[in-house]
Order: sequence, then structure tokens, then C-alpha cells
Amino acid sequence: MRSVHLIVPDLFLPDYFSSRVAEGLVLPALERMLARGDHEMREAMSPETLLCDLFFEPGYSGTPVAAVSAAFDGLGEGCWLRADPAHMQLNRNQLVLHPLADVAADEAVQLCAALNEHFAGQGMEFAAPHPQRWYLRLDVQPDIRTVPLSQAGGSDIRGLLPEGPEGARWQQLFNEMQMLLFGHPLNVVREECGELPVNCLWLWGNGAADIRTPCRYAGASSNDELAAMFASAADASFAAWAGQWRAEAGEGEQLLVWMGLRNALQRNDLDGWRAALQDFEKDYAQPLWRALRRGDISQLQLDVPSEQGMRRIRLTRADAWALWRRPQRLAAYAVV
Repeated sequence: MRSVHLIVPDLFLPDYFSSRVAEGLVLPALERMLARGDHEMREAMSPETLLCDLFFEPGYSGTPVAAVSAAFDGLGEGCWLRADPAHMQLNRNQLVLHPLADVAADEAVQLCAALNEHFAGQGMEFAAPHPQRWYLRLDVQPDIRTVPLSQAGGSDIRGLLPEGPEGARWQQLFNEMQMLLFGHPLNVVREECGELPVNCLWLWGNGAADIRTPCRYAGASSNDELAAMFASAADASFAAWAGQWRAEAGEGEQLLVWMGLRNALQRNDLDGWRAALQDFEKDYAQPLWRALRRGDISQLQLDVPSEQGMRRIRLTRADAWALWRRPQRLAAYAVV
């Protein structure tokens, strides 16, 4: 009998606006899951850190996903750092970071060539095997702590730049990269075309780690590329996020990672968040709930990571029939 591990970042909103945003949503299956499961609060972590915990052997530090990502993108072994293209915008008294999803492959090649020319001889090599995933190969691993792009996106980056023993040096390099990109002719063309210039690179994902063997998951499905990368590294089967959940044949645990709510919040699209959650209720929560009550799956674990803390909810078939546990509105689980 199969079990399911479901990861849904940003399901629970901050309490100061959760009631307003979630008002009127019809979520019978999800609300029953939340009411009847056993809840456990854990330390704050990003979805990237949670995936690291699930797929890496214990003892790693930071969020060392760059090596896994680089291997997925066909790059060789080395000390890798993600250096993703982004736009930094002054908004009142904040420097807000915007990930860029519209960078073309030829633009990435041009900008990486300029960066490699500027930093030649410093043990740094930029590469862009994917227009939105750039890398920096280094001679040695930097002794810094970094923040994932998904966490920094839409936020004031002050306080999120590299820290640690070599943090000052890497903040200086961040500024140097920013100055080079700011003056590049390609960015002038982008602005003339109404596109945001690539005026900074977000540095993150450094470190080394070993993939757990054997992998705990029989298969995985997600709308997030990083989950696909981890599944590939662990030799686990992977399927793109389907329109509706269907039980897979066989035994073992299925991993489902859904970033739909986080993606909407990063766009500041609260209506999109509501619409995505309503679709999730119909296409995933309801069929999962029916499968749990029938006994088609033995256990469901729901992890909701956030910057304030991660809530873990576990349900068995017996929990699903605990009718005395009355459902509450989603806002009752707001993040404080």
C-alpha cells in the first residue's frame, strides 16, 4: 500500500491578511485533512532546504543544491554556485529582487562572456546552460551562507546577501557584478524593448553533499524543476505535475511537490493564489482524501514550509474517520 508525502509551500498565510485572502474559499477536503491530522511545528526552512533534508545524507551545511542542479544541466563536476539572472529595483527604501524568466539563451551567453572576460584569472568561470539557470564554477568552495532565489525573490535583499567568514568578499563581488551588468549594452536594448535589465546575479546554493542511497521515494511529481533535479540525482522516477492526482501502481512512497501558491505570492498575485488553491482542492486534495478514506493509500504527510516555521501534518486512514475532529477555516492555521 502506497503512502504520499505532499509539500505545499505558502499554504498558510501570515495572520494579518490570511482571513481576507482566504475568505470564501470552498476547501472541504483540505480542511478535513488539516482538522484530522496530527500537527507538528518544526524550525523555519525554505522548500530548497526541505528537499536537501529529504535527499541528502545528514551532515551537509547550507543549501547545497548548485551541484545537483549543475549535473542536471549537463555541467561537469566542480565547486558550483548558482548565479541566477535577476533585476534589483529600488522601491522606496528597499532593494527588491525580481527573478527574471524572460532572459533569452543568446542574452545569457553574451552576459556570461562579459563576466568571464572581466573576472578572468580569478578562479571564476560563468556558464549558462539554461537561460534562467546560470552558474559560477570556482576553484574552491566559498565559506559563505546563502539564501535561495525563491526566498529572496520579491524581498528586500539587504540582510539576504552572502554572509559568513567570506561574506564581505562575496558582497563586494556581488556589487562588482552588478556594476558590470548595469553598463552592458544588452541591458540598454532590453530597456528600450520594455524589458527589465539583468542588473544583478543572485548567488546561492554552494556546498557539497552526498545523495541518500537508497532513495526513500518510489517516485516523485512536481511543477518545480529543483524537485526534478533531486529525483534525477537519486535515480527516482519523476513525472511532471499532472492535471489531477491519480494513484500509482505498486508499493512505496510518492513525493508530490507543488509550488503553485509560492509562485503566485512571488508575483504578488493574491487572486492567483486563491484560484490555484481552489484548483488544488478539486484536483489533488479531494482525490487524495477519498483514497485515504478508502485505504488506497496508507498514510498522507503534508509539509508546509515557511520562513516562520514548518508545519507537518500526518494522517492515517484511521485519522480520516475521526469525525469528532471538526474542520476549521484555512485562516485558523495562519502563520503568526
